[in-house]
Amino acid sequence: MGKHKILTILEKELVVSLGCTEPVAIALAAAKAKSYALGQIAEISVKASGNIIKNAKSVGIPGMTAKGLEFAAALGATAGDPNNQLEVLTGLGLYDEQTALKLIEAGKVTACQADTPKRLYIEVIVKTEKHTSRVVISDNHSKITLIEVDGKEVYHGGCENIGIQTDDEELEALTIDEVYEWILQADLNDLTLIKKSIELNRVIGMEGLAGDYGLNVGRTIKDNVKKGILSDDLATAAMSLAAAGSDARMAGSKLPVMANTGSGNQGIAVTLPVVAAAEKLQVSEEKMIRAVALSHLITIHIKSKFGRLSALCGVTAAGMGASGAIVYLLEGGLQQIKAAVQNTIGNVSGMICDGAKAGCAMKVSTCSNVAVQSALLALNNQEIQSTDGFIHNDVEKSIESFCKLGNEGTRQTDELILKLMLEK
Repeated sequence: MGKHKILTILEKELVVSLGCTEPVAIALAAAKAKSYALGQIAEISVKASGNIIKNAKSVGIPGMTAKGLEFAAALGATAGDPNNQLEVLTGLGLYDEQTALKLIEAGKVTACQADTPKRLYIEVIVKTEKHTSRVVISDNHSKITLIEVDGKEVYHGGCENIGIQTDDEELEALTIDEVYEWILQADLNDLTLIKKSIELNRVIGMEGLAGDYGLNVGRTIKDNVKKGILSDDLATAAMSLAAAGSDARMAGSKLPVMANTGSGNQGIAVTLPVVAAAEKLQVSEEKMIRAVALSHLITIHIKSKFGRLSALCGVTAAGMGASGAIVYLLEGGLQQIKAAVQNTIGNVSGMICDGAKAGCAMKVSTCSNVAVQSALLALNNQEIQSTDGFIHNDVEKSIESFCKLGNEGTRQTDELILKLMLEK
């Protein structure tokens, strides 16, 4: 696979994001709709697919205390800058929160589930005394596919590509073999996005360790290492830093992160276990950068088949990428990298997604621990065999099976999870 094709994939799938992606996407749609409807807001209505509702219902929004779909839409419409894409809520504060809440208190903002087969769908209608505008985001958190003003279509996006931004033909040749060969020879000057992902995501990881965020999963692990209850080893280092990053992000930290395939939490889970392992092993900066690039690309490869939103937790795919990268840090070769991915698939495939929330940090911790465990088993030439479960001899076929499970085997589960969440 050509050098430039892989770089293009990285440029499309690694995007700086502020806040959990689902409420931010709602805010983006609302901000865009308001930009086409001059005048005082009379009404905002939001329709969203079940998976969007699941991930936007309870998660924190950067710098805010309020949560929910209505709040995200009101905040985006009153104070968001649509030109900032997934950083649409950058720089907002208490005044902006109060302004948005006044709209909600006045009964001017409503939200409901959209009647759509799409897993990622957001529709926001903003009405003022002068205009009515409608904006639709579908299949990708920042992909506006329709804009209508006063009933007239002013923009219609091109071909919708479910699951991932990169074109199918660009992804066809992306295999673990191809990724590994590319990682070995890649020019470090071409890996500036990887370096930025390390820098941004490490900062939020350290913030989570220092502050009081969500369930404090990462900080609790670190504190128990200090007490001698947990050992100061590779697994706890990976779990602590990665979970802390998720703690901060899910609780509404104002720090941006580098998202992977549309998910900031996934971006954290792809990078920080590898960064923590690299620091623990005291490898060179170059080795760490190449390892994180490997983790990103393996995860992109898996997510391109898995889809952006599923009843299964996307952090499991990040754990698969991280496991291969940790093998690379420990001087393992291609076959052991594949074995680590196989082991991770066989371990965490059934983890469900019940929405974005503080508890996601626990899932990040679990997948980080599994990534280390799977890597160590692979380095000892231990690999889940094709006689077990849906694992194949070929890792690419195992990935296909895992993705079929996520896409085809969990639709009823997804509906039930949402029903259980909305019954509370």
